[in-house]
Amino acid sequence: MKRFWENVTVEEADNGFRVALDGRPIRTQGGGAQIVPTRPLAEALAEEWRAQGEEVDPKSFILRDLADFAIDKVAPAPEDTIASLLPFAETDTLCYRADPEEPLFKRQEDMWEPILTACETRHAIRFERASGVIHRRQPEETLARLASHLREQDHFSLAALRTLAPLAASIAIALAALEEGADAGALFAAANCEEDWQAELWGWDDRARQDRAARLAAFEAAAHFARLARG
Repeated sequence: MKRFWENVTVEEADNGFRVALDGRPIRTQGGGAQIVPTRPLAEALAEEWRAQGEEVDPKSFILRDLADFAIDKVAPAPEDTIASLLPFAETDTLCYRADPEEPLFKRQEDMWEPILTACETRHAIRFERASGVIHRRQPEETLARLASHLREQDHFSLAALRTLAPLAASIAIALAALEEGADAGALFAAANCEEDWQAELWGWDDRARQDRAARLAAFEAAAHFARLARG
């Protein structure tokens, strides 16, 4: 698609902010008004439009896609998004460690335990840990408390979590990424602990490097989106 606008502006609208192209407000991909809660988020959305050349690259609208998902999908049915997130608590990758005698176990303990313990403390919950891949059920109270916490989130945060949790295979890491001052790169490295360990042993191939970089960029963008939405 060819670029069809010259000026990109941000304006106030209905207790929020929106982007306009040559004075025409942008709508979501679902046809709704694309109104976001903070000016910083609206300015970031505007920058995606300003950065386009003569040919528009649809894949470069990462924040726009997250905003549209929050407005079009999460806001009308937040319980659907919450239901899609809870399985990442039931099978959180941080709970499944190597056998204690394996060298990988020490790295998992060092990288994963502080994140998991912080999540437990913050939400007054308890996760069951296990060695190996055999599924270990998480306490019902833990899942109920996490569901309650997710219901307290705005739909922009839930949209971010819907990207963060699958990329990390962990609700604990996803929630940590929303915290003020969170280091998204370090959290993503924790999520990829096992993959990185194998690569150190056997070496990286170019495809794996590119895939990891793309997933890291998506993870960092989602965390950034959530922080912008909270102002």
